[in-house]
Amino acid sequence: MKVGTAESEPGKVSTGYLSVTDLPTGQSERIPVVIVEGDESGPTVWVTGTIHGDEPTGMEAIHEFVARIRDESLRGTVVCIPVMNPSGLRTNARTSYYHGDDPNRYFGIERGDGETPPSVQQLICERLYAEISTSADVVISLHTSWVATYPYTILPRVSYGSNREKADTVELRDRIIELTDAFGLPAINQFSHEETERRSLEHTLTGAAVADGIPAFTPELGGRFVVEQDICEAAVVGLYNVLHAFGMVTEPASSSMEFELPAETDLKRLVHPHADTAGLVHYNVQEGEWVQSGQVVAAIVTPHGGTKTRVNTDHSGYVLSRYEGIAVYENDPLLDMAVPDDEPLLREYRG
Repeated sequence: MKVGTAESEPGKVSTGYLSVTDLPTGQSERIPVVIVEGDESGPTVWVTGTIHGDEPTGMEAIHEFVARIRDESLRGTVVCIPVMNPSGLRTNARTSYYHGDDPNRYFGIERGDGETPPSVQQLICERLYAEISTSADVVISLHTSWVATYPYTILPRVSYGSNREKADTVELRDRIIELTDAFGLPAINQFSHEETERRSLEHTLTGAAVADGIPAFTPELGGRFVVEQDICEAAVVGLYNVLHAFGMVTEPASSSMEFELPAETDLKRLVHPHADTAGLVHYNVQEGEWVQSGQVVAAIVTPHGGTKTRVNTDHSGYVLSRYEGIAVYENDPLLDMAVPDDEPLLREYRG
């Protein structure tokens, strides 16, 4: 297998770079690639990290994962891209600095006949995805969220009817659920179908892969800016157990770190509640905590400390993240939550 300058050999770890665009300074923008090829043929698993440059835990998890499997008896191939967004990594920023674009919104976009050519970030994503989609049997896109975040895995929504039969989509959904169960973090369904479309999440790496029939999911490995080592350990074990689910290694792995969000029903992501006035936010809840509908989760106070308003949640569910920053304006989001999901992961596409 060859990706850029990385060319694999059975039983070896190969490293190299994939050049994805030229820079004004004369060099190429290069994406680091690591290929671990087993002695026996088998599935190909792609693992990517740091598509947002301020999310380093995925990168570190890939480094430790490769160190763990490099001497294993492996059936199949693991392809890792520790840094999907080198320009964001260089500036410790979520976006790439080419034009301030979110690099995780340009996958699977069909070229139109418009007069405006694609941005450099879209070109980079197209070139990366061309490499991934030709060989991947699964794609795991490692992310982190806001600084104060409980780790979880996002289960993508899947559709049938436009280019895929329902039976094939059911099989794809079930395979994704099986693999996220193997990964081991609490599984939370993606935003509602309507919100998923509004946020263009079908053009994330995971969204594009699923649209092409490739099982894919997105672990959120805690908070951004720093490596959270306990969550990193859990991610390494999770990646190893995905290999086990594919029959690529003989024994599953175990971790001393366990993260759970017990629930009696499926949960989905929801950004809620929002501030109804400007001020300074004081949170009354922590990530990983269950809250009841009507519970006060935060207070908005004045610079003198006087209470302007108390913010209640309209939903029962878990707190996934508290948003960063203490100063808020009207309608600023305060929490990411996991709330009961009233719609299935699977739906018929009628677009």
